[in-house]
Amino acid sequence: MQAHDFFLILLLILVGARIFAELFQRIGLPPVLGELTAGLLIGPSFLGWVTPNDTIKMLAEIGIILLLFDVGLETDLKRLKESGWIATIVAVGGFTLPLLFGTVVSYYLFGLSLITSLFIGGTITATSIGITVRVLKDLKKHQSKEGEIVLGAAVLDDIFGVVLLAVLYDFSQSGVVNILDTGKVLLFITVFFLVAPIVAKLMALLIHKYDAQTNYPGLIPTSIISLVLFFAWLAHQMGAPEIIGGFAAGLALSRRFFLPFGAVIGEDHQFADKIEKQMNPIVLLFTPIFFVTVGLSVNMQEIDWSGTSVWLFSGVILAVSVISKMFIPFFLGTLNFQKRLIVGLSMVPRGEVGLIFAEIGRAAEIFTNETYTALIVVIILTTMLPPLLIKWVYAKRNLP
Repeated sequence: MQAHDFFLILLLILVGARIFAELFQRIGLPPVLGELTAGLLIGPSFLGWVTPNDTIKMLAEIGIILLLFDVGLETDLKRLKESGWIATIVAVGGFTLPLLFGTVVSYYLFGLSLITSLFIGGTITATSIGITVRVLKDLKKHQSKEGEIVLGAAVLDDIFGVVLLAVLYDFSQSGVVNILDTGKVLLFITVFFLVAPIVAKLMALLIHKYDAQTNYPGLIPTSIISLVLFFAWLAHQMGAPEIIGGFAAGLALSRRFFLPFGAVIGEDHQFADKIEKQMNPIVLLFTPIFFVTVGLSVNMQEIDWSGTSVWLFSGVILAVSVISKMFIPFFLGTLNFQKRLIVGLSMVPRGEVGLIFAEIGRAAEIFTNETYTALIVVIILTTMLPPLLIKWVYAKRNLP
């Protein structure tokens, strides 16, 4: 590919992502779905202007890593502590039930391989904390009782999901499900998450010190990107996916991260805010490339839409995705029915986290085009409908 051709492709991706994200936001839908739609439109499914190549895929990989860094940076572990055992129950149930039912249904009902079934179960375990938080904040309900439960559960759900992704990634590389390898990966992740925050905090202290002394701009974004890339490389060396490194870096640098030795290392909320502010433009540049690339990877023209198999698979997985997330919240006796419904609906959106699972499964050739497309349909519907229903329940019931 010539350089000028690549420039045109990147132009189409960035401009398309921005236009459709803006349109979707204006009509009250998650912007991430607009970026996905841009990929579908300019990709093989419709116009055929862009086909993902190795360079675009590499930029998308950076986008995934920075996206998980941003998720880690926004993760509020203190919120989980404040919301207590109810959030933990919701998170554990919302993680185990979709994984279990998604795997069982895919394996026994549709006859898919065990690795494919596990990846499908893993894809529908995800909860998009970004979409959930955005909806609750828009409605000014993020500090309500149900809001605290949802935010706390979503934090734990994110951590569970990233760990599961590391295990499934190992399965995808080896091609077999091996309990011993799973134990090794979990051990590596545990060590990584113990060491990474210490390294990140110490590096943050150095960055903070030299940022106050230099007159040359750009130290913070350059240093933080270097840290994230180093953690991504280190995670890969330890047998985990690179995105684990991005998540760990964001988590360790979060202004809401707490450690037993936090008083020794030191906490500076203003500096954490400065990191977030200067990193945000870079994250917003690369993450849309990932979501557009997900859309580019789908070719709807290769699917037999006249048959029942895709529709049946999508419908069953959609039902499993919704019911398994809403099951536990319906038994929360401390809340009334409407607030239990809000908690359940808030845990349903898969959004960007589900797309990451699906894309890794596709890249590892675990998913066929039909399975991948069906999962994208499920992710779109579970992301699009809950925010509208949450707004409707609050408006209809006039909840405090």
